[in-house]
Amino acid sequence: MGWKSLDEMDLHGKRVLVRVDINVPVENGKVTDATRIERIVPTIHDILSRGGTPLLLAHFGRPKGKVNLDMSLRQVLPALEKALMRTVALVETLEAAETLTAEAAVAEVVLIENIRFHPGEEANDPEFAARLAKLGDVYCNDAFSAAHRAHASTEGIAKHLPSCAGRLMQAELSALEAALSKPERPVGAVVGGAKVSTKIALLENLVNRLDVLIIGGGMANTFLAAQGAQLGASLSEPDHFDTARDIMAQADKAGCRVLLPVDGLVAREFKAGAKHVVSALGPNTVLQSDQMVLDAGPETIALVQTALEGLKTVIWNGPMGAFEIQPFDTATVAAAKTAAARTLAGTLVSVAGGGDTVAALNQADVAGDFTYISTAGGAFLEWMEGKTLPGVAALGG
Repeated sequence: MGWKSLDEMDLHGKRVLVRVDINVPVENGKVTDATRIERIVPTIHDILSRGGTPLLLAHFGRPKGKVNLDMSLRQVLPALEKALMRTVALVETLEAAETLTAEAAVAEVVLIENIRFHPGEEANDPEFAARLAKLGDVYCNDAFSAAHRAHASTEGIAKHLPSCAGRLMQAELSALEAALSKPERPVGAVVGGAKVSTKIALLENLVNRLDVLIIGGGMANTFLAAQGAQLGASLSEPDHFDTARDIMAQADKAGCRVLLPVDGLVAREFKAGAKHVVSALGPNTVLQSDQMVLDAGPETIALVQTALEGLKTVIWNGPMGAFEIQPFDTATVAAAKTAAARTLAGTLVSVAGGGDTVAALNQADVAGDFTYISTAGGAFLEWMEGKTLPGVAALGG
């Protein structure tokens, strides 16, 4: 794997610098979704149980190298203490971290104020990374969601200390390696969402690794239109028709079957409960100028379910339609339930992440049934694109 886990580190009596991602949504000073905080709990508890002292490095928002108290980690402190069931000492400056007060020195967990208040963080300044490293004896990166950034706290610091992946990072890497690097075959992917333009590198990488690629959402319209379909007011990207045709050609050459919608729910309004009809979709389709495809139709759903039933591994990124409004969530929900049922039956490894994916699977009420769901966003997509993530590569040093 090229990286070490906490199991391989001596933590007793050590100060463990832990890069975490607790950049969570906050409204009126209160955390509204503590999922990312809850996911770091196993790492912190593991360090404590083995006699180490966790010093947490984290960011919040985009302060751009300047102190901005509106982006202080103090806002997430209550949610962090609740999740850990421990008092956490917030250290407001690096100077204070270097000369910990008596109170902070005996605290079980220390949280250092927003690391992005310092310009050296995002610049990955070597001197700043070295300064951070002096705060601890061991470095543990548990922020896969920030691993695609080469910052001082995600990459630079690893050059100075014995380094490892935290439990969340370990789970993310293990799941992604199982899904894409060493999958049980046949392996497929569901890739949806609005635009091809945001997922070109992802699609180009996947077609060379998959047996089946299921394309849904607005991006499927671009593929259909590239083949000649006239889809009225449907979302599509004419500038990327050539890209879509190139991806189809690459898939054909690589032996990857691409499954596009063969029918769809077509409406004249983008709103919940809009009147709609089921229309066949293909290269010869001609919709009226005010019609738009908002979801895959029943025949497509059946084809997708059959494809999923033939897989042993599936990667899921993006919804298959306008899942935010009913009934145009039908295809996403139906396909997700099929993948979840096969996962629960032990016949499918299912890994999902990125963008609206988590929201879509939550809407289908199956998020807890997938093998693994990543909350990493950009890092998840870059891994799927085949890119090297600096924060992961640094752990292999």
